[in-house]
Amino acid sequence: MIFYFRHLSDVVFVKHPETLSLQSRLWETQKQLQHLRRQTAHMETLAVPMMLGAAHRPLSRTQSSPASTSLTLPDKALPLSTAPEPPQSQPRFTTGLVYDSQMLKHQCACGDNSSHPEHAGRIQSIWSRLQERGLRGQCESIRGRKATLEELQSVHTERHVLLYGTNPLNRLKLDNRKLAGILSQRMFVMLPCGGVGVDNDTIWNEMHTSTASRLAAGSVTELAFRVAKGELKNGFAVVRPPGHHADPSNPMGFCFFNSVAIAAKQLQQKLSASKILIVDWDVHHGNGTQEIFYNDPSVLYISLHRYDNGNFFPGSGGAAEVGSGAGEGFNVNVAWTGGLEPPMGDAEYLAAFRTVVMPIAQEFSPDVVLVSSGFDAAEGHPAPLGGYKVTAKCFGFLTRQLMALAGGRVVLALEGGHDLTAICDASEACVSALLGLEVRFHAEANTITRIHLLSLYKAVIIELLPESTLLQTPSANAVLSLQRSASNYSEMHWLPGSTHLL
Repeated sequence: MIFYFRHLSDVVFVKHPETLSLQSRLWETQKQLQHLRRQTAHMETLAVPMMLGAAHRPLSRTQSSPASTSLTLPDKALPLSTAPEPPQSQPRFTTGLVYDSQMLKHQCACGDNSSHPEHAGRIQSIWSRLQERGLRGQCESIRGRKATLEELQSVHTERHVLLYGTNPLNRLKLDNRKLAGILSQRMFVMLPCGGVGVDNDTIWNEMHTSTASRLAAGSVTELAFRVAKGELKNGFAVVRPPGHHADPSNPMGFCFFNSVAIAAKQLQQKLSASKILIVDWDVHHGNGTQEIFYNDPSVLYISLHRYDNGNFFPGSGGAAEVGSGAGEGFNVNVAWTGGLEPPMGDAEYLAAFRTVVMPIAQEFSPDVVLVSSGFDAAEGHPAPLGGYKVTAKCFGFLTRQLMALAGGRVVLALEGGHDLTAICDASEACVSALLGLEVRFHAEANTITRIHLLSLYKAVIIELLPESTLLQTPSANAVLSLQRSASNYSEMHWLPGSTHLL
């Protein structure tokens, strides 16, 4: 591997080698701050990413944080709390991030995260990792919001929305007669941990689950709107609970409201988006998203998931499920078979993108790309939760591939993924890709290099895929799975001759 380390003295506006003391001086006067912003804007036009400084107060470190290193400010830097406030300016045209700490409150009454793979530490750790690596400062953070009841009902039934989108406080504002009948239909189960759930996996917190679920859906929708309207380049939504298993009338698999589907519906209804691509690389099939758009030719849904002939949760998503009516051909399932012999990894996912995902997506030519970005296919998850071996670098590479579509209007929304180190690594790789931090391939070095990110305080090193991975042949089980998927779509003219692409 080749490493590039550059010092802060390489940046054009640094006039002295004593960069640490200079960084402190940059915060001392308003004139220097304005100069920094002008220089940064100039560098961004040259596609050289720069960090304007921490846009958010870092989260305190917790035991669940998987980050292996803690990057700190220089010793002589002024504390963030005493730095002068810069004047108000327009949002930067860069990658958008959305996160809200209220989503942390969706947790089981038992208080034991070890009993629940989907817990608050997931998004807290990701958010902290992005700060520690200097990536949050490169992005524009937007305020999360709750989805309205009307937005939720663009995908879900009124009954479902009132059952799971209200809590004791906001129910006071609603029609008591209608609510009384609906709430009496709610069915809960006692969980082995002593908590309450809507099923054996999906916990329910009477005071906080509805708010967190609506925040997840509303935040993904808000970010998608900003990107679709050209206010942001692309985006990553650090949200929970996930959504892709939620169908119009049922919560399941940790999901209550289908955030990505709601965002897509709102783009259709309010921004007149005519063609939306949803890519779902969570290791579990997005049964809810498939059902919602199964008849809709304006939404192309492509899912890559562990299937094992219907024996892996949720059991749906076979290659023959291609959509119906006007939507026939607009539902694509790359349904991996063969269990974990061997587990699918980078070579298999790269082959899927090369032979199925990207050819179909390019032919479809979407206006915007939404990604149900579950990371439970990442290495580090035990067999019951995935068992695959996709690396963080591969997720970053796939993100970069999707950025070639829709003028780069790509929004990733967190779905599943439960190993904290794995999901933090993958999130870091994807946000880095969205920011455009990769460098060119150097054939003479037989490798894709690592790259540097210049910032005011720290250098971030991102390792990219080696050439050997890019050229690796997928497993026999993967080839069989891809041929099954490709054969359906070659008949529909998406992939002429695609069965020979492998």
